[in-house]
Amino acid sequence: MGNRGFAAARKNRARIMKKWLILICVGAFSGGVRAGEAPPLSLVGTIALPGTKGRFDHFTIDTRGRRLFAAALGNNSVEVIDLETGSRTQSVTGMSKPTGVLYLPESGEVLVANGEDGSLKKLGRAPFKTLQTASDLSDADNLRWDPKTKLAWLGYGDGALASIDPSGLKKIASVRLAAHPESFQLERNGSRLFVNLPDAKQIAVVDREQHSVVATWPMTRFQANFPMALDESSRRLFVGCRRPARLVILDIDSGKAVADLAIAGDTDDLFYDAKRGRVYLSCGEGFIDVVARSGPDTCQRIARMPTANGARTSFYSPELDRYYLAVPAKGDREAEIRVYEPR
Repeated sequence: MGNRGFAAARKNRARIMKKWLILICVGAFSGGVRAGEAPPLSLVGTIALPGTKGRFDHFTIDTRGRRLFAAALGNNSVEVIDLETGSRTQSVTGMSKPTGVLYLPESGEVLVANGEDGSLKKLGRAPFKTLQTASDLSDADNLRWDPKTKLAWLGYGDGALASIDPSGLKKIASVRLAAHPESFQLERNGSRLFVNLPDAKQIAVVDREQHSVVATWPMTRFQANFPMALDESSRRLFVGCRRPARLVILDIDSGKAVADLAIAGDTDDLFYDAKRGRVYLSCGEGFIDVVARSGPDTCQRIARMPTANGARTSFYSPELDRYYLAVPAKGDREAEIRVYEPR
């Protein structure tokens, strides 16, 4: 081969290497989704919430009636959204910084935890109005339903959980904790409850039958542990941390961290999609991170999808197979719910 042949070969190799570098960079920037591939979450609609001010906290859903309930903390309201028509049907006012909401499928009623005045309100069926109010639940926050006992669990105060009979809003039992509880998850095939306690730098394990803390798992390396999801089938707990921004996976039998992964900042909600083996994390930095599992302790981020600054509240419904993200109002932008379809 002559000099010209060698020069042409070198140029051809350089062109090929340049193309591969571009592909690698595109894949890295998009979190593993290459050009031409369908994203793991596809935006299929938006639901406008005009006039709703401030930030959102948690969601609950009526899957049979296809209604979503959003705690609009900054607006002192609960926003009721018809998912069939893609529109808001009611804004339930008179709340006091609502944080947790819980739909009761048997009665069609809704529980609302209010962080500012420490109340728990029960709303009657649509049109939703306050029927009962329980007080003395300072800094009332997350709510969860126990289908075995038909009781609601509420995190509140400077460190407490209460089980509550929704029929009369009567406190059945309480459990003292080392700090204010953030997200918590209940075992369906056991009696344990796992609680994030970021101010105590730990996760508390509570026995729901004994009403006591049976173990604490330190969170010293990864802190500010706020959101949480449970995959009971693989015995794994997913914990979103903000300091540093990390998804941590723990073995629920030993409490040991078995994997961790960098995520976007200011995560406030995360959900596990058992059908696809994915974790969806909504992050206030302005992204949804999608993490895929190839095994109980093996995971990688496959997408980082831009959203909006402060959009950190979300909800995944496996029954409807939809992922909902709350985007707060900012400037001329009205508040809205973005609806995604997993692919």
